[in-house]
Amino acid sequence: MKTINRLFSFIIGSSNDNKSLIPRLIVGLVFLSEGIQKFLFPELVGVGRFEKIGFADPAFWAYFVATFEIICGSLLLLGLLTRLTSTPLFIIMLTAFVTTKWPILMDKGFWAMAHEYRTDFAMTLLLIYLLIYGAGKWSVDSIIYKSIKS
Repeated sequence: MKTINRLFSFIIGSSNDNKSLIPRLIVGLVFLSEGIQKFLFPELVGVGRFEKIGFADPAFWAYFVATFEIICGSLLLLGLLTRLTSTPLFIIMLTAFVTTKWPILMDKGFWAMAHEYRTDFAMTLLLIYLLIYGAGKWSVDSIIYKSIKS
């Protein structure tokens, strides 16, 4: 039971400052927006894009990723289970790098890839920040953590 409590405290615990608010809002809004757009514009950024990249069963993967982006983006905006929520988004970012940016690196070189990867790179670093520092003071995680510690 002690191990479970420690794990839960790690997942919802965070620094007691406001430094995570802006990174959390940026990442949450971008992923929420991208997930919604996969449903609104499937040929451009959803199923069509996943098909172009070469995914087997692109419809499944596009809607699967979109759903995770919407749910996780919303949870990040609330600051609820921030570390846990950042993990699947980090995996999405790694997959995006391997499937879309790595081929550019191999075909066109570093600078072309660096240009295409700039937003993904920033999002990945912000996710790492959230994994390390958590949601911060203005979050549901903070409220839950304080109530548990009281």
